[in-house]
Amino acid sequence: MLLPLSIAIYLGYNFSQRSKSLASQLVEVKRLSTENTRILSEQKNTLEKEVTLRTKELNTSLENLKATQSQLIQSEKMASLGELTAGIAHEIQNPLNFVNNFSEVSSELLDEMNEELDKGDIEEAKTISIDIKQNLEKITHHGKRADSIVKGMLQHSQNSNGKKEPTNINALADEYLRLAYHGLRAKDKSFNADMKTDFDDRIKTITIIPQDIGRVVLNLVTNAFYAVNEKGIAAKASGDIAYKPLVSIATKKKNNTVEITVTDNGNGMPDGIKKKIFQPFFTTKPTGQGTGLGLSMSYDIVTKGHGGELTVETKEGEGTKFNIELPI
Repeated sequence: MLLPLSIAIYLGYNFSQRSKSLASQLVEVKRLSTENTRILSEQKNTLEKEVTLRTKELNTSLENLKATQSQLIQSEKMASLGELTAGIAHEIQNPLNFVNNFSEVSSELLDEMNEELDKGDIEEAKTISIDIKQNLEKITHHGKRADSIVKGMLQHSQNSNGKKEPTNINALADEYLRLAYHGLRAKDKSFNADMKTDFDDRIKTITIIPQDIGRVVLNLVTNAFYAVNEKGIAAKASGDIAYKPLVSIATKKKNNTVEITVTDNGNGMPDGIKKKIFQPFFTTKPTGQGTGLGLSMSYDIVTKGHGGELTVETKEGEGTKFNIELPI
């Protein structure tokens, strides 16, 4: 009887002690759980503050980056406008000369007509008046030509309003080709290159943002002239008199698109460079002669702004061809 009783007492005592131990451990677990909860809450608050601070810093950096990007893009636009200035001055001088000349001739004709009227020769006076009218028509024509050049310059210098309008793409391409050429000639009198155009007369007008596509054409043509000039300088230095710099621009109407191509017979590009040319800030020009934004801007204007494509074909040592496809 004593043995079972002893075992029962022992087991009861042992159970009691273990219960006390478990209760003590439970209290400790609760304390640790409360402490962990407090620590986690503090860490959460700290992390939230850090995330908020970092987010604010990132937003500030992003705004600064956007502002810098806008400044760089505007700088690129103004740089291309500077290249146009001399070409515009040359182009606008021609119609102004015509206006001045026809004005002087018309003034002389008016004197002659008055003399004939004094003589009573009405028929001769009428003949002279017809010549005066023709001169006035020519003055109007060349005045409008000068006006269009100035408007083109102003459009190029302004930020695009994103408004598409019917545009004669052949006239636009031809004008920017000549303006770029005369602009480069004004900067470097030794620069010379042949120009070739091949415009599809079936294209009347297409709906585009003219100042934006004008910038694209200007960038591509200017790069083409730069490429042939570099090759021409190297050819001259080596005694090669056979090389003739040539830049061509052509348009072609396809089913639902209009294709504009700018081709040069310059040095071309290796494949490694070809893959990078549409990347922002990438340039093959010496420091200070290029921002590396011209082609990336052109790519965005064509693809994002007009839903078209801008591609390049090039062969090192032979030349480069840029191809723009715009939806009609």
